[in-house]
Amino acid sequence: MMTTRDTPISAPITIRQAQGTDTGLSAPLAEAFDEDPVMATFVPSGPGRLARLDTLFTALLQSGPLASGTVDVAVDQRGYVVGTAVWESPRTGPETPGPFLAQLPAFLRALGLRGALAAARHRAVLHRPRPRLPHWYLAEIGVAARARGLGVGTALLEHRLRRIDGARGAAYLESSTDRNRALYRRHGFVELGVITGLPSGEPMAMWRPRASAPTPI
Repeated sequence: MMTTRDTPISAPITIRQAQGTDTGLSAPLAEAFDEDPVMATFVPSGPGRLARLDTLFTALLQSGPLASGTVDVAVDQRGYVVGTAVWESPRTGPETPGPFLAQLPAFLRALGLRGALAAARHRAVLHRPRPRLPHWYLAEIGVAARARGLGVGTALLEHRLRRIDGARGAAYLESSTDRNRALYRRHGFVELGVITGLPSGEPMAMWRPRASAPTPI
């Protein structure tokens, strides 16, 4: 029996906002981050790592992003989710511990107490360079292995950026690979500097200034 991970892609690919009835949202993220150096800080290598990543992303998605309407998906003609992008909308005030407290049960379920405490420390390191200006934050984006090379990641990114530009918003992300940084630079992100202090990997902080004029959505 074929699983979602080895089911062939059925074109065309549609990009849309995720719905509560969608399944398999975490699978593209788990596959995309399986060999990511920064994610190794949160979920170390070892037996069952892909399953642990899947559990973590499932729990994180259920902790708020789906309800807030900031999750975009790429869906093939059969309805399989082959790409997922998770955004955080701009904060309207100073940062509070609320978002992390909402995610804490997810870290506990996926990583255990010791892993969750370590994840909290690593998360603080990642978030330290975030600009204070209001901005959209790309928390995670990933494409299923069988859909790579089809432009799915680019389409997912452009889908949300069009809306951000339409609202004259700015965007921020961290990128851990040269290949991804090249994609983000092509879409207007500039490098702010390397984030140090993580046990594995040194991601690049990247910023995309708001558009000078509204862009039609």
